[in-house]
Amino acid sequence: MRKFVVFLVFIFSFSLHGFAANNSLVVIQQIYISGNKITRDYIIYRELVFKTGDTLSVSDLEIKLQQSSENLMNISLFNFVSIRHEVSGNKASIYIQLTERWYIWPIPQFDLADRNFNTWWKTQDFKRINYGVDLFVYNFRGRNETLEFLLSLGYDEKYGLAYKIPALNKKQTLGLILSSNYTRNHEVAVQTLHNKIVFYKDPLYYPKQSLTVAAGVSYRRNIHHSHIFQLGYEQYRFADTLLSLNPEYSNQKKLTSAYFTFYYQYKNDYRSYKPYPLEGHYFDVELSRSGLGILKDENPGFFSLKSTYRKFWKLSSRLYEAIGFTASLTPDFPYFVQNGLGFGRDFARGYEYYVISGQGFGLLKTNFKYALLPQKVKKISFIKTEKFNTIPYSFYMNLFLDAAYVYNQKTDIYNTLTNDLLLGTGIGIDFVTYYDKVLRVEYSFNRKGESGLFIHFMAAI
Repeated sequence: MRKFVVFLVFIFSFSLHGFAANNSLVVIQQIYISGNKITRDYIIYRELVFKTGDTLSVSDLEIKLQQSSENLMNISLFNFVSIRHEVSGNKASIYIQLTERWYIWPIPQFDLADRNFNTWWKTQDFKRINYGVDLFVYNFRGRNETLEFLLSLGYDEKYGLAYKIPALNKKQTLGLILSSNYTRNHEVAVQTLHNKIVFYKDPLYYPKQSLTVAAGVSYRRNIHHSHIFQLGYEQYRFADTLLSLNPEYSNQKKLTSAYFTFYYQYKNDYRSYKPYPLEGHYFDVELSRSGLGILKDENPGFFSLKSTYRKFWKLSSRLYEAIGFTASLTPDFPYFVQNGLGFGRDFARGYEYYVISGQGFGLLKTNFKYALLPQKVKKISFIKTEKFNTIPYSFYMNLFLDAAYVYNQKTDIYNTLTNDLLLGTGIGIDFVTYYDKVLRVEYSFNRKGESGLFIHFMAAI
């Protein structure tokens, strides 16, 4: 009995020692950064949630090191981030080791004119291909600026220029966004029948042409909260054939439409890794208004309101859960700017082949995910540059269930998926690797009794 009591006292004392060690206070004396050959130091300091002179407990410091590592990964400037600390007495030194990405990407463009890969794959029409070059210069001047030149030919023609400066002031809270695009199309989506897009094609003429110019200001109050305010000008020209095929294609049956526009977005982002989050949460709200009453003969305006919430949980060492909800309100949209379910990330899985448009929709996505292969790192010896020779990769199996509802106040006997509950479920495999690349292969079933294999190139939620 006496030996047992001594043993308990020893364990208790050891636990207290560990508790005291983790909660002893240290002062951050110095921060050392290495590996940033291009990126300016102040860009890195902006993402840290600690600074020299801070007094923290060792346990709090370790939490802040992890948060700072996630913040640095989420600005998409580095392939790898390693942060460690050394404590001597009551002083701590922080060591940040970075592996920068390759920042200049003259990407040969080989894009599909369809909404997604799966709709194109049904026809495999290689004439519906856009080709050209999209030149991205990331981390321009080492200041996390992005410069883009777009030249796209082929099925659709696009010419564009964009410049994003995230840090104009010393506190790095204000930024500037400039963009301009000109597009002309040989084939145009003219109406929706049986929940699928009907196209009009003119091989000799461009039935639709558009010009957009925009300038905006971003405000990033802190690491997780940001705002965008943007003003723009949009001009559209249509062939009269489009209006004869669909009288609601443009406002008041006009062959030209011009608007001054306003756009606002707020983000609250606490995701662990933005391209493929496993923990954290995300919220945004977007408001856009086309038609500000500035032009004398400006077309009747329209607005949209959209909001998204996503939540991610780690249930165990390999099991994860995620849920996402999106709501959108788009009353009085002319057809040429109408979207709805079926575009971008806004679709219920199992309904990839359909477009479901109305005056508003709600979309719920759920995922249960198991890490078949948690992140591993592969070194390729024959590639000399560290920007490409160290490849992280991981595989996840996921089960999902999606639900959606699209509200349409108009009677529409040809598009029966509106004003009805949409359900889709299935199983999939996700592959995640460097440069924010995600590949998802899913087999899903929908409420209509249809099933199929689908491929996507972004996280589901």
